[in-house]
This record gives sequence, C-alpha cells and structure tokens, in this order.
Amino acid sequence: MSSDDLRNAQEKVARLRTCYATIRKNVAKTIVGQDQVIRLLTTGLVCGGHMLMEGVPGLAKTLMIKTLAETLGWRFSRIQFTPDLMPADITGTEILQSDETGARRELVFHKGPIFANLILGDEINRTPPKTQAALLEAMQEHAVTVNGKTYRLHPPFVVAATQNPIEQEGTYPLPEAQLDRFMLSLYLDYPSVAEERLIAARPARLQIPEMEIAATCEEFQSFVEAIDQVPVSEHVLNYAVALVIASRPKGPHADDYVRNYVAWGLSPRCTQHLVSAAKATAVLDGRPSPEIRDVRDMALPVMRHRIILNYNALGEGLSSSDVVNHLVQAVREPAAAA
Repeated sequence: MSSDDLRNAQEKVARLRTCYATIRKNVAKTIVGQDQVIRLLTTGLVCGGHMLMEGVPGLAKTLMIKTLAETLGWRFSRIQFTPDLMPADITGTEILQSDETGARRELVFHKGPIFANLILGDEINRTPPKTQAALLEAMQEHAVTVNGKTYRLHPPFVVAATQNPIEQEGTYPLPEAQLDRFMLSLYLDYPSVAEERLIAARPARLQIPEMEIAATCEEFQSFVEAIDQVPVSEHVLNYAVALVIASRPKGPHADDYVRNYVAWGLSPRCTQHLVSAAKATAVLDGRPSPEIRDVRDMALPVMRHRIILNYNALGEGLSSSDVVNHLVQAVREPAAAA
C-alpha cells in the first residue's frame, strides 16, 4: 500500500469514528440506554451486514431503526410481515399500463419496499416461508428478480429484521439458509430502573427530531470498503477459524460437548462475518487491526443464531448461546507466529 493509499485509509477510519460518535449522540435523543445494541447495529452497518433483532414488545426496536435511518439520511422502508403477505408485496410487481394515447400498453415494473437503503422487516417470522424467501436473493446478491428480469439494489442495502420471542402461535421459523445471511443477532433486554424512569418521563408519542446527517450513502459505502481493507494477523485469523470449525459435530475438531448437543455447526460465511465484525469493533475502538478479544466479543452475536441444536440440547434446556459460550471457553488461542 502506497503512502497516499495509507493516508486515505487513515482519513476514512478517522471519519468513521466521527460518524459513530454522531450516530450515538443522535440516537440518544430518542432511545434511552441500549448502548451495546446501538454499537452492534453500527458494527453491522459499517460491515454492510444484515441484523436480526429479538426482544419483547415495547423495547423501541422499530424506533431505534427509524432513528438510525434519519441520522444516516438513508431511504427507509418498513415491511410489516403478516401471514397474508405475498412475495410481490416485498419485491414489487409488473403492472400493465397504457400510454397517454391509450393505443399502446406495456408492462411496467413498480418497485416494492425492498428498494431502499435500510429495511425494517418487522416480525419477520410471522410470514410463510414462500414470502420469507423473497428476501434471500436481495440479502445475498443485492438484487431482485421478477419475471426473469433482474433489478439491482443500490448500496448501501441493509436488512434489520425483528422477532418477538414470546409469541410462537402463528409464526414460521426462519429457514437456516436465511438465518445464515444475517451477520449479527441482537438481543434487547429490559432497561435498568434508572433508564425506565427516564423513559417514563418522556412523552409516549415522542417524535424523531431533526438530526445532523452523520454521513452520506456514498461516504458510508466507503466506510464498508475501508473495513474490508483492515489488516488481520494470521494469529487472529486462525483463532476465528478454530472457533467456527470446533462447532461442527461431525468434524475432527469438535469435542464431546458439541457432539452431544449440536446437530449442525457453523458455515464458512460465519467465519467471514466473524472476522469482519472483529475488524469493525477494532476500528470503532480506535485500533488499527483486530485482536483475539475482538473475535471473542463478537462470537455471540455472530454465531448464536446459526447453530442448530439437537434433541439432547433441547431436552436439557440448553440454548445456542450456551454452545457459543462453551466454544469461547474451550477453544484455545493459537500460538502466535514467531
């Protein structure tokens, strides 16, 4: 890397940290607490990754995403997933239209809500698999195909989907292929007593105020490219790979715990997401490259929604988070190169 390229990369990173500070300041105008969730959301955004948010109703999941869209100046769409939602309601559809004279008719594609920068998929598990599958191509390929024609989605493109963990009747579990496309899973918990007092003092119908735009779409996309270029030592890379391959029960690196409780382990895409998230964490902390602690810190949000438990684990009341915590404790840090 030339000196000019290095200077340019350092300027991008410095600008990214300034943008992160602006995001935190702006989100605090509407959201009380949830600092860790906001940090993880920012981590996903600067990696260009999709996020799955889970929490009971009333924890401001929707307000948080809308506030992020406002502070970023992105085009925002909210898709309310319901059992009767059809794929065309998400992607768009072709409609037969006449010209001004009425002499000629042609099919015109009307874009659906998926054509935006930040998508809030509200209660994504309330819609059948056929409709959930409408997101698969968009999330991976950043494109939508309708009647054989492919339409590109302009970057940045991020899906933030929510799930309600307490209502299971009338829900459809997300297929494993779709879960694997989410970079991070975020669990929102109840606020502390002090935070709830602050929430109670605010109006119930709080409006999002006008905000300083943290970064343009083009500038934010350059942040994503800057994260991709962050160097990773072989030592850190080996640890990320070791964590992932240790989760595969049929592989030679799994221990008895994994063989007893895991049906299917993690994919190579998970390894990529784990390394990217560790890069973003280091940059947001003001460090030039990720360390082992960054991989450990990001292991839970990156890995827990991808691990599929077997009946032994379900019978003993274990969760995928328990498996991830076991892996972090059991997998040894590889020896650093001399």
